[in-house]
Amino acid sequence: MTSIATFSYSLAAVGFLLLGALWLTSWRGRRHGGALSAACLLTASWAGLVSYQASRGVQLSVLADAVEILRNAAWSYVLVVLLGQHRDPASRLPFRLPRPVLAAAAVYGLFLLATVCSWWELPFLVQLDLMPAMMARLGWSVFGMLLVEQVYRNKPVQERWAIKFACLGIGGMFAYDFYMYSDALLFKSVHPDIWAARGVANALTVPLIGISMARSASWNTELAVSRRVMFHSAALFGSAIYLLAMGSAGYYLRFFGGSWGTLMQVTFLFAAVMLLAGILFSGTFRSWLKVFISKHFYTYNYDYREEWLRFTRTLSEQGPGLGERAIQAIAELVESPGGALWIRRESGVFEAAARWHVPRQDADVHADSPFCIYLESTHWVVDLHELARDPDKYEGLVIPDWLAQHARAWLVVPMMMHGALFGFVVLQQARSPVSLNWEVIDLLKIAGTQAASYLAQEDAANALMVARQFESFNRMSTFVVHDLKNLVSQLSLMGANAEKHRNNPEFQRDMLDTVNHSVQKMKLMLQKLGRSANAERPVPLAVEEVVRQAVALKGGLEPQPVLQVRAPGLTVLADRERLERVLGHLVQNAIEATPRDGSVTIELSKSGPQAQVAIRDTGAGMTEDFVRERLFKPFESTKAAGMGIGAFESREYIQELGGRLEVSSTPGFGTTFNVILPLHGMHVQEAAPAAVRQEDCFDSK
Repeated sequence: MTSIATFSYSLAAVGFLLLGALWLTSWRGRRHGGALSAACLLTASWAGLVSYQASRGVQLSVLADAVEILRNAAWSYVLVVLLGQHRDPASRLPFRLPRPVLAAAAVYGLFLLATVCSWWELPFLVQLDLMPAMMARLGWSVFGMLLVEQVYRNKPVQERWAIKFACLGIGGMFAYDFYMYSDALLFKSVHPDIWAARGVANALTVPLIGISMARSASWNTELAVSRRVMFHSAALFGSAIYLLAMGSAGYYLRFFGGSWGTLMQVTFLFAAVMLLAGILFSGTFRSWLKVFISKHFYTYNYDYREEWLRFTRTLSEQGPGLGERAIQAIAELVESPGGALWIRRESGVFEAAARWHVPRQDADVHADSPFCIYLESTHWVVDLHELARDPDKYEGLVIPDWLAQHARAWLVVPMMMHGALFGFVVLQQARSPVSLNWEVIDLLKIAGTQAASYLAQEDAANALMVARQFESFNRMSTFVVHDLKNLVSQLSLMGANAEKHRNNPEFQRDMLDTVNHSVQKMKLMLQKLGRSANAERPVPLAVEEVVRQAVALKGGLEPQPVLQVRAPGLTVLADRERLERVLGHLVQNAIEATPRDGSVTIELSKSGPQAQVAIRDTGAGMTEDFVRERLFKPFESTKAAGMGIGAFESREYIQELGGRLEVSSTPGFGTTFNVILPLHGMHVQEAAPAAVRQEDCFDSK
């Protein structure tokens, strides 16, 4: 049996040694090469050690047991690497392990702890007393088979041809171990024939794994460990080693400290824990660890997905001003603790607009200075330390005196916008040494451009808000000027007719009423300039009174407007002053467009739940194109002194009240404006009969 076992395990050792050598030579550079070559060489070492000990007829040593654990761990890691492509879109983990696999891993971890605590020496045909250790090995076999099943099932169909032989080979090794340890668990001892044949069984898996290795060029996924996981893992691992070392030192202090031993141990351990907490919460240490991990474990210095998400989140979040957030977002890319921002103003001067963890900066830089011209022409990120060491690299750059005297200034990052220098950021020296290679510099340039777009958008939003405030004021002023123009025009027409009708008592009375009304209206306009827009609140109004007042004010003009009330007692919800101004404007336009021998008629009627004011004239009329394209367009007028906003304001206010303004006009025959307004309370009055009729229908049934 000893010679059979020696041959069996020697065969396995030679097979996996050759397979590992192929990876290290012919297949070097293939995907997953490191994990697979390590697993093959560990398996060869384990089989060779077992073969050597079997040839000498001795029990398996702790070393052989440990190498077997490493061999199983290596093949399990290979399977986890191959499983790395199965990503969970809703998870931030680089891969997702199914729940059965996680459960098996948890169970195995518990049993592995028992195995490590009590090494299991496996003799030939000896009773097994350590049940937890035996079950731990059995659990590892189950875990390995679960991993094999998950790897094969989660691979796309077109990729399974390349992975299936590796799954058969690795799964065969775990399946044989499961069979051997299950038999041992059942009969309380390892069967010698099964144990001896284990080496041959492992050797038979070599060709299968070799075929898959030859096809490994199509294995298109690897296990991706994020920088965040690596950072926290490194911090946790380092903390564990530190605490272990400090615990050992504390033990020796207590052992050799005599009567002061306990005091020295407690004091030392407390100081060690406090020192660890200070290191872990130190920004400098964290920066150093991030730079160290990026430099030694990854091809690129940044995880661009994480960095860009953090960058945009910093710029978009609520809190301090956008300028401070822009400095922070750029500074965190190179572990800088602070900086200041300069932005170009309309005066052509770059002013200090924001600062982050630095003193206030009052120095301004003119856009025509050599410093700004250099930044705008080169788009370079300036390393002030490199500039001090080798000025020839920045030929033509002249640093301002205030910047040259700044002790901690490190980088100047230009912020470009449409090819022009929008601003620049001066960053302080990083917490840990950062190598400014092309990758870091390009990232800073892009970050500066992105931050400039955010700042420019904020400036545009602020300018738009100010413009809207001025627009609101100007619009109100325009309407006030328009009303004044109407009053001036009305008084001018009345003055022109005064010479003809000055001896007419009725005309004199109309003239006095018109002058008094004009004075009152100008007083109201002055009051309105000092009130907010919310002062105008619609109230129920009698339409007939408003129309009569608007017509009466035009009584001194020719042709005199004629009012016809077809439906008295109508009420609408509106502001009296604005509605009267709208109707008065339409009436005055009709009078101005009609010759003196013509007629202007105002008719008040009711059309369903709406009040209708029709203003008809027999003037020149308008074409359809003019009505459609120019009548309601603001600031366009056919009058020499017109403002072009009367018809626009009339339609806007009528629509604001829920009504509409309709126009029908025929050139040479006149124009009709129909002001249609919803009656106040009409919807309630008309809803009741409908409800009654519905109840009658129900009763009739």
